Amino acid sequence: MLFIDNGNSNDPTQNLALEEYSLTAFDPDETYLLFYINNPSIIIGKNQNTFEEVNLEYVNQHGIQVVRRLSGGGAVFHDTGNLNFSFITKNDADAFRNFQRFTQPVVAALKALGVDAELSGRNDIQVGDKKISGNAQFATKGRMFSHGTLMFDVDLEMVTKALHVSAEKIESKGIKSVRSRVANIREFMDKEMDIMEFRSLLLRYLFDGQKVPLQPVTDEDWANVTNLANKRYRNWDWNFGKSPEFNVERKKRFPIGTIDIKMNVRDGIIEECKIYGDFFGQGDLENVERQITGRRYDMEELRQAMSSVDLKHYFGNIAVDEFLTLF
Repeated sequence: MLFIDNGNSNDPTQNLALEEYSLTAFDPDETYLLFYINNPSIIIGKNQNTFEEVNLEYVNQHGIQVVRRLSGGGAVFHDTGNLNFSFITKNDADAFRNFQRFTQPVVAALKALGVDAELSGRNDIQVGDKKISGNAQFATKGRMFSHGTLMFDVDLEMVTKALHVSAEKIESKGIKSVRSRVANIREFMDKEMDIMEFRSLLLRYLFDGQKVPLQPVTDEDWANVTNLANKRYRNWDWNFGKSPEFNVERKKRFPIGTIDIKMNVRDGIIEECKIYGDFFGQGDLENVERQITGRRYDMEELRQAMSSVDLKHYFGNIAVDEFLTLF
């Protein structure tokens, strides 16, 4: 097994691009290990609806990146207190969906550090009833990666505010909140250390204390990784537009009255829009609806669209920022 040095990048788009590039460009007969730590970000599962999983208002206010990954599974929050690992290998008969095969070395390393961890359910690592790691997999052309989070010292309050977790999912696990399920690894350790020390100890254990063999990453490789990041992981169509079709209804009471907006969104584009309410306006609301229809379901694009609309004429005394809270 060779270790891939990510150059200490905290850019989630760069790190996910490096992971994908390593899967397809490096020696297909070799196994690789990749570590990376991301800036605050939400990493969306390949088949998820970004708009349903993310608290967009909170994310925009706090500068949290939203990036879709190649693997399935649920949305996860990353920050610089979270260490991500990825095993990149052949997709043999006993690999894909076999999470134990890839989490067992990590669990053993955690136990060696005094953390009583174990694989729980389909793809989580837990300490007791607390989740400290979620895992997912992706396979293509005989290769695969199995990657996971290690919540070492994550801002757990930000986790609960940045993600939308459905009531059904919470109730199905018999819990009251996201915060009650998750915990930081640091809580279970006797020795104080930072995440880089934790990373070093984990790496040393996974390579049996031997010198860590490195996979060379050339300047050409990095250029290709950056191109891939630009093409896929920094692309709004990938991160948001790949969301399945969905309907949105937002209803809110303002001093000028209630505004009720209904939209149909396909591939991240608002295809239909209707506005209702008990406000007192003079203009034909179809003019506002036309300004919204055909736009990305994206706050900045909608802000630009609304900046040319005299909202007072249609609704009364309401500011653009107030109106945009409906989205």
